[in-house]
Amino acid sequence: MAHRAAKSGLAAEAQRKIEGKYDAEEARKCLVWIKTVCPEIEEIASDPDASHDGFWNTMKDGMVLCKLTDKLMPGKINWNDKTFQVPKIEAMRVMRERERIAMFTKLSQQFGVPEVYSFPTESLTDKVALNLAQVCVCIRALGIEAQDRGVGPSDYWPKKSQGQKREWTDEQLRAGQATIGLQMGSNKGASQAGMNIGKSRHIID
Repeated sequence: MAHRAAKSGLAAEAQRKIEGKYDAEEARKCLVWIKTVCPEIEEIASDPDASHDGFWNTMKDGMVLCKLTDKLMPGKINWNDKTFQVPKIEAMRVMRERERIAMFTKLSQQFGVPEVYSFPTESLTDKVALNLAQVCVCIRALGIEAQDRGVGPSDYWPKKSQGQKREWTDEQLRAGQATIGLQMGSNKGASQAGMNIGKSRHIID
């Protein structure tokens, strides 16, 4: 983890507000869902610790998130990559944790999670910039997308909202093409009568 001076003043107050948004029940729901989808994940107990520190300790190295991604998107995770090798120095460990988390957020967007629901690596790796509430938001969005694809329990998360699909007949499409939109204007009855732009030109015979 990066070493930074503790926040103070307004920065500290802002960080407290962010951490105050953390919902342990929502975090527990995320952990239980991950364990249900990936029962082989040993980092999550059958009765997971969803406290702020408990959730952070479970998620902070990115391994659980990558294992979840591997379950949802088989073949996307290369476990032989150096990102998953045990480093010999502390700085390299931090770098690889960040790489794993970045890998998760990138692949979750490929899976269908809107970018607005994602989170920067600092939200999970930097002790003075934690935003675990946003991490839960991302996992929830991932769960809704997975559920929509038939992965995991069918009614664990809210149903994914569906846009209203409209069917148009060929006749309706042709009618639409023949219509001139109001924003395109009209030249009906238009003429240059009465127009006098600039100085008049006098012609002398």
